[in-house]
Amino acid sequence: MDYQTLRITRQDGYAVITLNRPDVKNALNTQMRAELNHAFKTEAKTARAIVYTGAGDAFCSGQDLSDAKSIASVNLERTLRDEYVPLLRAIFDCPVPTIAAVNGAAAGAGANLALAADVVIASEKAVFLQAFARIGLIPDAGGTYWLPRQVGFARAMGAALFAEPVSAKQAADWGMIWEAVADDGFEAHWRSRAAKLAAGPTATYGYAKQAIRGSYANTLEEQLLVEAKLQGKCGKTRDFREGVMAFLEKRPAEYEGR
Repeated sequence: MDYQTLRITRQDGYAVITLNRPDVKNALNTQMRAELNHAFKTEAKTARAIVYTGAGDAFCSGQDLSDAKSIASVNLERTLRDEYVPLLRAIFDCPVPTIAAVNGAAAGAGANLALAADVVIASEKAVFLQAFARIGLIPDAGGTYWLPRQVGFARAMGAALFAEPVSAKQAADWGMIWEAVADDGFEAHWRSRAAKLAAGPTATYGYAKQAIRGSYANTLEEQLLVEAKLQGKCGKTRDFREGVMAFLEKRPAEYEGR
C-alpha cells in the first residue's frame, strides 16, 4: 500500500509506524484507520516488534471531526464497527510485541489507540484525555475495556465523566501505562526498548500476550491449563534451548525469534 497518512521505517528488527497528519494533530480519519490496519498486519509478518508514534508535537487527537460532511451524516456505530474494530483487533491480536510511544497529547480515540498496545511509553509532556463527554459521547475505541482493567472502576469512571487530562506521570502511577520518560532522550529510550524486544524470543512473547490478554475471561483452573499448554509450546522452541544454554554457559542469549 502507498501510505498517505503514515510513515513506515524499519531498523534493528523492529518497525516504526508514525501517524503522519501533524497539521491536524494526527487525527484519525477513514484513510488513516485503513492504512493503520494494513500496516500492522503487514509489518507483523517480518518485524519482531512494532512501535507506533505520532509526527509533530501530538500523538493523536482522536477522531477527525471534519471527516464527515455534516453532523447529520455521522454514523458512529458503523464507523466503530467497520473501521475501529478491525484496527483495534489488528493491534490487540498482533503476534509480535507492540509499543505505543506517546510523544504528546493522546485524546479521545487517540488515547485508546495508545492503550491498545502491549506497552505504552510516554514522554513526560504527554497527556491522556478521555475527551468524549465534552461532545456528548462515551469512551470508545476500546476505552471502556482498557480503562477499568488498567486503572480500576473509580478512576475509569472519573476519567470518562470529568474528561480531564491525565498527565503521563499520573498515568504511570495509576498503572494506565508502563512508564513516563523525560522528553529529553524520549525517542532514544523507546528505540532501546523496541530493539530489546526485537532481539528477544519472539514466539515466547506471542504466547505471553495470548495468555495474559485472555486471562480475564478464565477461571483460575482454566488459566492454569492455558499456561501449561502454552508453556509446552515455549519448551519446544529453539529460543528456549538457546536461553537455557546461554544461562548455563554464562553468556548473552542469541535469540532468533523461533
